[in-house]
Amino acid sequence: MSTATRFDAAWLMAQQFPPLRYVVPGIIPEGMTLVVAAPKIGKSWLVLGLSIALSEGGEAFGSLPVGKPRPVLYLALEDGPRRLQDRLRSIGATNASPRLEFVTAVESGTVLATINTFVSEHAGDDPVVFLDTLGKVMPPAGNASQYGHDYRVLSQLKALVDAVPGSSLVIVHHTRKAETGDFLDAVSGTQGIAGAADTVLVLRRERQEPRGTVQVTSRDAKEGEYALTMSDRGVWTLDGGTLEAASAAAKVVRASKGVGASMLALIEEVNRHPNGVRPKRLRELLPEIGNVDEYLRRAVESDRIEKLAHGLYGPVRGVSLGVSEPEPLPDSHTLTPITPPIEGLGEALTCRTCHEPLSPVLAAEGVHAGCEEAVA
Repeated sequence: MSTATRFDAAWLMAQQFPPLRYVVPGIIPEGMTLVVAAPKIGKSWLVLGLSIALSEGGEAFGSLPVGKPRPVLYLALEDGPRRLQDRLRSIGATNASPRLEFVTAVESGTVLATINTFVSEHAGDDPVVFLDTLGKVMPPAGNASQYGHDYRVLSQLKALVDAVPGSSLVIVHHTRKAETGDFLDAVSGTQGIAGAADTVLVLRRERQEPRGTVQVTSRDAKEGEYALTMSDRGVWTLDGGTLEAASAAAKVVRASKGVGASMLALIEEVNRHPNGVRPKRLRELLPEIGNVDEYLRRAVESDRIEKLAHGLYGPVRGVSLGVSEPEPLPDSHTLTPITPPIEGLGEALTCRTCHEPLSPVLAAEGVHAGCEEAVA
């Protein structure tokens, strides 16, 4: 019978632990990770691309350096050698590293031994195993509790990499059909599956659309959501090339879900102006949109953009796609007139249309931007 190891807080704080290591910087830490997605949206392409990057020491998602080459085992249990070869050619990996090995079939009840053999053989070299998919090796629960069964099976898989420091296991799994508020609830099966994992990635992409997002929650990594784009060759790349840019882009993807081309163009343009942009400028930038004011009104009402001030629109909660030329500071209708007066503007800095105070920035114009449009 094992005895629990007990230690006090003072002892714990005196320890020196090695820093957290990542399989993919900022997204997949060392340990056991679930990659969850609906069928046929590109999750196997995604993990194949990661397998190539890790075995060659390249860049994950086209821009995130993964460090030295690692031994990688890809259990491609839904594919055969011919399909794998076609996909490798499609993503441009014709000279793939021998560090990447494939298995396309395992006998029932042998997946634990298969994984254990590989990570043990490569102990000290930070091996990574991709299991595609969990459903191919999940034994039936029988009369046991489904939650307890799921948690026990996933815990056995996790124990394999926990026992070999530096090793990691990435498991591909399907989402449930129903949409849910919490993205973790998208994991098919009971909560025992997600609960046993160190990290969960939920990949989403609309059919026929190249752009998608990956949502990350982890015991170790920072929680976040990042925009990705899948090429027609099956290559997934991180939007913007950095996690920060991809995070901003993901919020734009969410804001533009289910909208038409004109609304999408307006939302993306507004998100390029972190300090806000005025309708007049948007009409110059988007001449193909006939009624910018109406689109702005609808975008604000649906919380896709924010109205920062009178006649000034910007990203929701500071989200932006980049830095553009600064817009004038928001007007304030509570400023008191400034003295001494600016020459040529009279004694009080007020708008000539609505007669309310102007900020010093707009003093020379003599009118709020929105009021100018109203009388134009």
